Amino acid sequence: MANFQKGKVDIVAVAKAAKVSPSTVSRTFNHPNLVSPATRKKINRAVQRLGYIRNRAAQTMHGKRSGTIGLVVPTINHAIFAEVIQAFSDSIDKAGFSLLLASHGYDLDREYAMVRKFLEHRVDGVALVGLEHSDATARLIEQQKIPALAIWNYSEDSLLPCVGADNRMAGRLAAEHLLALDHRDIGLIFPKTTGNDRAQNRLSAVRDAFTEIGISVPSEHESEAPYSVSQAKQAAISLLTERSRPTALLCGNDVIAQGALFAAQSLGLKVPDDLSIIGIGDFKGSADVEPGLTTIRIPAETIGNLAGEKFTDYIVSDDPEPFRICCELEQIVRGTTAPASDY
Repeated sequence: MANFQKGKVDIVAVAKAAKVSPSTVSRTFNHPNLVSPATRKKINRAVQRLGYIRNRAAQTMHGKRSGTIGLVVPTINHAIFAEVIQAFSDSIDKAGFSLLLASHGYDLDREYAMVRKFLEHRVDGVALVGLEHSDATARLIEQQKIPALAIWNYSEDSLLPCVGADNRMAGRLAAEHLLALDHRDIGLIFPKTTGNDRAQNRLSAVRDAFTEIGISVPSEHESEAPYSVSQAKQAAISLLTERSRPTALLCGNDVIAQGALFAAQSLGLKVPDDLSIIGIGDFKGSADVEPGLTTIRIPAETIGNLAGEKFTDYIVSDDPEPFRICCELEQIVRGTTAPASDY
Protein backbone atom coordinates (compact mmCIF):
# COMPACT_ATOMS: atom_id res chain seq x y z
CA MET A 1 0.00 0.00 0.00
CA ALA A 2 1.34 3.43 -0.91
CA ASN A 3 2.55 5.71 1.88
CA PHE A 4 0.69 8.90 1.00
CA GLN A 5 2.27 10.89 3.85
CA LYS A 6 5.82 10.24 2.70
CA GLY A 7 7.61 13.11 1.03
CA LYS A 8 5.00 15.80 1.76
CA VAL A 9 6.38 19.31 1.43
CA ASP A 10 6.71 21.48 4.56
CA ILE A 11 7.02 25.21 5.09
CA VAL A 12 10.81 24.99 5.34
CA ALA A 13 11.02 23.56 1.81
CA VAL A 14 8.83 26.39 0.51
CA ALA A 15 11.01 28.97 2.25
CA LYS A 16 14.16 27.44 0.77
CA ALA A 17 12.68 27.37 -2.75
CA ALA A 18 11.53 30.99 -2.47
CA LYS A 19 14.79 32.09 -0.80
CA VAL A 20 13.00 33.59 2.19
CA SER A 21 12.64 32.66 5.86
CA PRO A 22 9.94 30.22 7.06
CA SER A 23 8.45 33.07 9.11
CA THR A 24 7.98 35.10 5.91
CA VAL A 25 6.12 32.18 4.32
CA SER A 26 3.91 31.92 7.41
CA ARG A 27 3.29 35.66 7.35
CA THR A 28 2.28 35.46 3.69
CA PHE A 29 -0.50 33.04 4.59
CA ASN A 30 -1.64 34.63 7.83
CA HIS A 31 -0.99 38.36 7.27
CA PRO A 32 -0.43 38.89 3.53
CA ASN A 33 -0.77 42.66 3.88
CA LEU A 34 2.51 42.65 5.83
CA VAL A 35 4.46 41.06 2.97
CA SER A 36 5.46 42.91 -0.21
CA PRO A 37 3.63 41.90 -3.41
CA ALA A 38 6.92 40.80 -5.03
CA THR A 39 7.77 38.50 -2.12
CA ARG A 40 4.22 37.10 -2.02
CA LYS A 41 4.43 36.35 -5.73
CA LYS A 42 7.75 34.54 -5.27
CA ILE A 43 6.35 32.47 -2.38
CA ASN A 44 3.14 31.63 -4.25
CA ARG A 45 5.17 30.39 -7.22
CA ALA A 46 7.14 28.11 -4.87
CA VAL A 47 3.93 26.89 -3.22
CA GLN A 48 2.41 25.99 -6.58
CA ARG A 49 5.59 24.37 -7.88
CA LEU A 50 6.07 22.21 -4.78
CA GLY A 51 2.38 21.50 -4.11
CA TYR A 52 2.58 22.74 -0.53
CA ILE A 53 -0.60 22.60 1.59
CA ARG A 54 -0.45 24.10 5.06
CA ASN A 55 -1.83 22.08 7.96
CA ARG A 56 -4.88 23.94 9.22
CA ALA A 57 -5.63 21.20 11.75
CA ALA A 58 -2.23 21.66 13.39
CA GLN A 59 -2.78 25.42 13.50
CA THR A 60 -6.13 24.94 15.19
CA MET A 61 -4.60 22.63 17.84
CA HIS A 62 -2.18 25.45 18.67
CA GLY A 63 -5.03 27.90 19.18
CA LYS A 64 -4.88 29.61 15.80
CA ARG A 65 -7.88 30.21 13.58
CA SER A 66 -8.82 27.51 11.08
CA GLY A 67 -9.62 30.11 8.41
CA THR A 68 -13.04 28.56 7.77
CA ILE A 69 -16.63 29.72 8.28
CA GLY A 70 -19.57 27.34 8.23
CA LEU A 71 -22.81 28.40 6.52
CA VAL A 72 -25.95 26.30 7.01
CA VAL A 73 -28.76 27.04 4.52
CA PRO A 74 -32.22 25.47 4.21
CA THR A 75 -31.67 24.30 0.62
CA ILE A 76 -29.21 24.45 -2.26
CA ASN A 77 -31.65 22.91 -4.75
CA HIS A 78 -32.95 26.21 -6.12
CA ALA A 79 -31.85 29.74 -6.86
CA ILE A 80 -33.35 31.05 -3.63
CA PHE A 81 -30.08 31.18 -1.70
CA ALA A 82 -27.58 30.75 -4.55
CA GLU A 83 -26.83 34.45 -4.97
CA VAL A 84 -26.42 35.15 -1.26
CA ILE A 85 -24.18 32.08 -0.84
CA GLN A 86 -21.92 33.18 -3.70
CA ALA A 87 -21.69 36.78 -2.45
CA PHE A 88 -20.99 35.62 1.12
CA SER A 89 -18.29 33.22 -0.09
CA ASP A 90 -16.62 35.90 -2.23
CA SER A 91 -16.72 38.38 0.66
CA ILE A 92 -15.14 36.12 3.28
CA ASP A 93 -12.55 34.97 0.73
CA LYS A 94 -11.29 38.54 0.50
CA ALA A 95 -10.67 38.40 4.26
CA GLY A 96 -8.76 35.11 3.98
CA PHE A 97 -11.54 32.73 5.03
CA SER A 98 -12.93 29.70 3.21
CA LEU A 99 -16.57 28.59 3.20
CA LEU A 100 -17.91 25.27 4.45
CA LEU A 101 -21.51 24.79 3.26
CA ALA A 102 -24.29 22.50 4.47
CA SER A 103 -28.08 22.36 4.05
CA HIS A 104 -30.71 21.15 6.50
CA GLY A 105 -33.76 20.76 4.26
CA TYR A 106 -35.97 22.96 6.48
CA ASP A 107 -35.37 20.62 9.42
CA LEU A 108 -34.12 22.58 12.44
CA ASP A 109 -33.01 19.38 14.21
CA ARG A 110 -30.81 18.64 11.23
CA GLU A 111 -29.53 22.21 11.36
CA TYR A 112 -28.35 21.50 14.92
CA ALA A 113 -26.49 18.41 13.67
CA MET A 114 -24.83 20.44 10.90
CA VAL A 115 -23.69 23.10 13.38
CA ARG A 116 -22.22 20.39 15.61
CA LYS A 117 -20.25 18.98 12.67
CA PHE A 118 -18.92 22.40 11.78
CA LEU A 119 -17.78 22.92 15.38
CA GLU A 120 -16.06 19.53 15.31
CA HIS A 121 -14.09 20.85 12.33
CA ARG A 122 -13.16 23.89 14.44
CA VAL A 123 -14.68 26.54 12.18
CA ASP A 124 -14.03 30.13 13.24
CA GLY A 125 -17.70 31.09 12.97
CA VAL A 126 -21.14 29.80 11.99
CA ALA A 127 -23.67 31.62 9.80
CA LEU A 128 -27.30 30.49 9.80
CA VAL A 129 -30.19 31.49 7.54
CA GLY A 130 -33.09 33.11 9.36
CA LEU A 131 -33.83 33.94 12.97
CA GLU A 132 -35.71 30.78 13.97
CA HIS A 133 -33.50 27.98 15.28
CA SER A 134 -33.94 25.14 17.74
CA ASP A 135 -33.22 25.64 21.43
CA ALA A 136 -30.46 23.04 21.08
CA THR A 137 -28.71 25.10 18.37
CA ALA A 138 -28.96 28.32 20.35
CA ARG A 139 -27.67 26.57 23.47
CA LEU A 140 -24.76 24.99 21.57
CA ILE A 141 -23.67 28.35 20.14
CA GLU A 142 -23.81 29.90 23.60
CA GLN A 143 -21.98 27.01 25.27
CA GLN A 144 -19.17 26.98 22.71
CA LYS A 145 -18.85 30.78 22.58
CA ILE A 146 -18.56 30.53 18.80
CA PRO A 147 -19.12 33.69 16.72
CA ALA A 148 -22.50 33.25 15.00
CA LEU A 149 -24.48 35.22 12.45
CA ALA A 150 -28.07 35.26 11.23
CA ILE A 151 -28.16 35.98 7.51
CA TRP A 152 -31.08 36.79 5.15
CA ASN A 153 -33.45 37.96 7.91
CA TYR A 154 -33.41 41.18 9.91
CA SER A 155 -34.93 41.93 13.28
CA GLU A 156 -34.06 44.81 15.57
CA ASP A 157 -34.18 42.43 18.55
CA SER A 158 -32.31 39.50 16.97
CA LEU A 159 -30.36 37.45 19.52
CA LEU A 160 -27.55 37.01 17.00
CA PRO A 161 -25.83 39.64 14.88
CA CYS A 162 -27.82 39.76 11.67
CA VAL A 163 -27.70 41.04 8.10
CA GLY A 164 -30.84 40.67 6.03
CA ALA A 165 -34.20 41.99 4.99
CA ASP A 166 -37.46 42.54 6.85
CA ASN A 167 -39.62 39.69 5.61
CA ARG A 168 -42.75 41.12 7.17
CA MET A 169 -42.20 44.22 5.05
CA ALA A 170 -41.68 42.02 1.98
CA GLY A 171 -45.08 40.40 2.53
CA ARG A 172 -46.76 43.74 3.14
CA LEU A 173 -45.27 45.29 -0.01
CA ALA A 174 -46.52 42.38 -2.11
CA ALA A 175 -50.01 42.66 -0.61
CA GLU A 176 -50.12 46.43 -1.00
CA HIS A 177 -49.18 46.18 -4.67
CA LEU A 178 -52.16 43.94 -5.44
CA LEU A 179 -54.48 46.01 -3.26
CA ALA A 180 -53.37 49.20 -5.04
CA LEU A 181 -54.44 47.51 -8.29
CA ASP A 182 -57.93 47.02 -6.76
CA HIS A 183 -57.62 43.25 -6.37
CA ARG A 184 -59.80 41.99 -3.55
CA ASP A 185 -60.20 38.33 -4.52
CA ILE A 186 -56.63 37.16 -3.95
CA GLY A 187 -55.30 33.62 -3.68
CA LEU A 188 -52.26 32.68 -1.56
CA ILE A 189 -49.64 30.00 -2.30
CA PHE A 190 -46.92 29.77 0.34
CA PRO A 191 -44.41 27.18 1.44
CA LYS A 192 -44.89 25.31 4.71
CA THR A 193 -44.20 27.79 7.51
CA THR A 194 -42.98 25.32 10.15
CA GLY A 195 -39.28 25.96 10.72
CA ASN A 196 -39.34 28.73 8.11
CA ASP A 197 -39.59 32.18 9.69
CA ARG A 198 -39.21 33.86 6.28
CA ALA A 199 -42.50 32.34 5.08
CA GLN A 200 -44.14 32.85 8.50
CA ASN A 201 -43.33 36.57 8.56
CA ARG A 202 -44.35 37.20 4.96
CA LEU A 203 -47.65 35.35 5.29
CA SER A 204 -48.62 36.99 8.59
CA ALA A 205 -47.89 40.44 7.13
CA VAL A 206 -50.03 39.66 4.07
CA ARG A 207 -52.93 38.60 6.30
CA ASP A 208 -52.55 41.73 8.41
CA ALA A 209 -52.67 43.95 5.32
CA PHE A 210 -55.82 42.18 4.12
CA THR A 211 -57.48 42.33 7.53
CA GLU A 212 -56.90 46.07 7.75
CA ILE A 213 -59.26 46.62 4.81
CA GLY A 214 -61.68 43.83 5.66
CA ILE A 215 -60.49 41.13 3.24
CA SER A 216 -60.49 37.46 4.17
CA VAL A 217 -59.12 34.68 1.99
CA PRO A 218 -61.41 31.65 1.66
CA SER A 219 -59.77 28.29 2.32
CA GLU A 220 -60.21 27.17 -1.30
CA HIS A 221 -58.05 30.11 -2.36
CA GLU A 222 -55.13 29.07 -0.15
CA SER A 223 -52.57 26.44 -1.05
CA GLU A 224 -49.21 25.19 0.15
CA ALA A 225 -46.25 24.35 -2.08
CA PRO A 226 -42.60 23.54 -1.46
CA TYR A 227 -39.70 25.28 -3.18
CA SER A 228 -40.35 23.48 -6.45
CA VAL A 229 -41.59 24.97 -9.71
CA SER A 230 -43.28 21.71 -10.74
CA GLN A 231 -45.03 21.17 -7.39
CA ALA A 232 -46.01 24.84 -7.21
CA LYS A 233 -47.49 24.49 -10.70
CA GLN A 234 -49.66 21.58 -9.53
CA ALA A 235 -50.77 23.48 -6.41
CA ALA A 236 -51.72 26.47 -8.54
CA ILE A 237 -53.64 24.32 -11.03
CA SER A 238 -55.71 22.89 -8.17
CA LEU A 239 -56.43 26.36 -6.82
CA LEU A 240 -57.23 27.90 -10.20
CA THR A 241 -59.66 25.14 -11.18
CA GLU A 242 -61.89 25.70 -8.14
CA ARG A 243 -65.42 26.86 -8.87
CA SER A 244 -64.51 30.50 -8.18
CA ARG A 245 -61.15 31.72 -9.38
CA PRO A 246 -59.23 34.60 -7.73
CA THR A 247 -58.20 37.58 -9.82
CA ALA A 248 -54.67 37.49 -8.41
CA LEU A 249 -52.19 35.12 -6.77
CA LEU A 250 -49.73 36.25 -4.13
CA CYS A 251 -46.90 33.72 -3.85
CA GLY A 252 -44.46 33.32 -0.96
CA ASN A 253 -41.43 33.40 -3.24
CA ASP A 254 -40.45 33.61 -6.90
CA VAL A 255 -40.03 29.85 -7.31
CA ILE A 256 -43.67 29.33 -6.41
CA ALA A 257 -44.70 32.35 -8.51
CA GLN A 258 -43.00 30.90 -11.58
CA GLY A 259 -44.83 27.61 -11.02
CA ALA A 260 -48.10 29.56 -10.74
CA LEU A 261 -47.34 31.38 -13.99
CA PHE A 262 -46.79 28.08 -15.81
CA ALA A 263 -49.99 26.71 -14.28
CA ALA A 264 -52.02 29.66 -15.53
CA GLN A 265 -50.55 29.32 -19.00
CA SER A 266 -51.24 25.56 -19.07
CA LEU A 267 -54.90 26.32 -18.25
CA GLY A 268 -55.14 28.80 -21.12
CA LEU A 269 -55.24 31.84 -18.81
CA LYS A 270 -53.52 35.00 -20.00
CA VAL A 271 -51.26 36.71 -17.45
CA PRO A 272 -51.94 39.46 -16.50
CA ASP A 273 -55.14 39.79 -18.59
CA ASP A 274 -56.95 36.96 -16.79
CA LEU A 275 -54.83 36.62 -13.66
CA SER A 276 -52.21 38.72 -11.85
CA ILE A 277 -49.28 37.01 -10.11
CA ILE A 278 -46.68 38.46 -7.72
CA GLY A 279 -43.71 36.76 -6.07
CA ILE A 280 -41.07 37.68 -3.49
CA GLY A 281 -37.32 37.52 -4.01
CA ASP A 282 -36.45 38.61 -7.57
CA PHE A 283 -34.22 35.59 -8.10
CA LYS A 284 -32.19 35.04 -11.25
CA GLY A 285 -34.60 34.16 -14.05
CA SER A 286 -37.56 36.09 -12.65
CA ALA A 287 -37.04 38.83 -15.24
CA ASP A 288 -36.60 36.32 -18.04
CA VAL A 289 -39.88 34.37 -17.89
CA GLU A 290 -42.67 35.56 -20.20
CA PRO A 291 -44.14 37.80 -19.04
CA GLY A 292 -41.49 39.04 -16.61
CA LEU A 293 -42.42 38.39 -12.98
CA THR A 294 -43.59 41.22 -10.75
CA THR A 295 -41.92 40.70 -7.38
CA ILE A 296 -40.41 42.20 -4.24
CA ARG A 297 -36.65 42.29 -4.64
CA ILE A 298 -34.61 41.00 -1.72
CA PRO A 299 -31.05 42.30 -2.32
CA ALA A 300 -29.31 38.92 -2.04
CA GLU A 301 -25.92 40.06 -3.32
CA THR A 302 -25.84 43.05 -1.00
CA ILE A 303 -26.84 40.87 1.96
CA GLY A 304 -24.14 38.30 1.18
CA ASN A 305 -21.40 40.88 0.69
CA LEU A 306 -22.26 42.85 3.83
CA ALA A 307 -22.71 39.72 5.92
CA GLY A 308 -19.29 38.38 4.89
CA GLU A 309 -17.56 41.69 5.48
CA LYS A 310 -19.14 42.35 8.87
CA PHE A 311 -18.83 38.77 10.10
CA THR A 312 -15.13 38.41 9.31
CA ASP A 313 -14.45 41.72 11.07
CA TYR A 314 -16.48 40.42 14.01
CA ILE A 315 -14.50 37.17 14.16
CA VAL A 316 -11.05 38.77 14.13
CA SER A 317 -11.90 41.69 16.43
CA ASP A 318 -10.48 41.69 19.95
CA ASP A 319 -13.60 43.48 21.16
CA PRO A 320 -16.44 42.48 18.77
CA GLU A 321 -19.53 44.66 18.70
CA PRO A 322 -22.85 42.98 17.78
CA PHE A 323 -24.49 44.40 14.66
CA ARG A 324 -27.92 44.32 13.05
CA ILE A 325 -28.20 45.52 9.46
CA CYS A 326 -31.45 45.84 7.51
CA CYS A 327 -31.12 45.89 3.71
CA GLU A 328 -33.73 47.77 1.70
CA LEU A 329 -36.43 45.99 -0.28
CA GLU A 330 -37.63 47.13 -3.69
CA GLN A 331 -40.90 46.61 -5.51
CA ILE A 332 -40.17 45.39 -9.06
CA VAL A 333 -43.18 45.76 -11.37
CA ARG A 334 -42.96 43.72 -14.55
CA GLY A 335 -45.56 42.03 -16.70
CA THR A 336 -47.50 39.66 -14.43
CA THR A 337 -49.73 42.18 -12.65
CA ALA A 338 -52.46 44.50 -13.92
CA PRO A 339 -55.40 46.40 -12.41
CA ALA A 340 -58.41 44.32 -11.38
CA SER A 341 -60.66 46.67 -13.34
CA ASP A 342 -59.17 45.19 -16.52
CA TYR A 343 -60.73 41.76 -15.76
